[in-house]
Amino acid sequence: MDLRPFAAGLLLAAGLAVPAEARTICTIVADAASDAIILEQGDCKTRVTPASTFKVPLAVMGYDSGFLENAEEPVLPFMKGYPEWGGENWRQPTTPKRWLEYSVVWYSQRITEFLGYERLRDYAEAFDYGNADMTGDPGKNNSLERSWIASSLKISPREQVGFLRKLVNRELPVSAEAMDAAMEIVEGRDIADGWRAQGKTGMAYSQKPDGTRNYGRPWGWYVGWATRNDRTVVFARLMQDETKQETRVSLRARDGILAELPSILARN
Repeated sequence: MDLRPFAAGLLLAAGLAVPAEARTICTIVADAASDAIILEQGDCKTRVTPASTFKVPLAVMGYDSGFLENAEEPVLPFMKGYPEWGGENWRQPTTPKRWLEYSVVWYSQRITEFLGYERLRDYAEAFDYGNADMTGDPGKNNSLERSWIASSLKISPREQVGFLRKLVNRELPVSAEAMDAAMEIVEGRDIADGWRAQGKTGMAYSQKPDGTRNYGRPWGWYVGWATRNDRTVVFARLMQDETKQETRVSLRARDGILAELPSILARN
């Protein structure tokens, strides 16, 4: 007999909290045309690492700089020594579209190396992307390797939707062609009520006071936009696991907000 539900009930009856598996830090949805906030729940102003959601602005930078050509070019080969914690999908020749689909970190690093630190920083500042701090970890000289992964670069959910609004409205200080090409490779899916959503996940581990990774408490993002007819909204959801989970928190953030978004928009 499974006594866990009974034990949890006793804890609640005694006024003791049962530890949550994860918490939603923020959910924010805004109208892309008017910038009006449709929904804002939780702490949407505190900055954390963007993790792989940074691939969206990086794609814009890549196309604007000429490093990225289209959805299929350049094809870059995997090489020994590249990050491969993403498994077999990261060990394949990779196109821009595949880069975003499988969130391939080493492909991001080839773009940042091409740009160099100053140009990367200048783009981040021009995009008003969070704190625009691309310096990386203090003393590690890794700005081009991982400044966006649990490092110096930080952004709030509010700032995420601010950036996305500029992107979908073609208001970033780059060519419209670069913005269109970047949006083309962002993964999309049809959701309820005729909405078409595009977005990017991101996950990174928080740090303990001693600077080591806290593998039980990762942040999980899903940011993007959704369009139906002539209406477009931008959104962000940020979650954090409280204990180690079997499924990735970023995927739960994605699935949750996409399931809820049509009903949110039906009321607004």
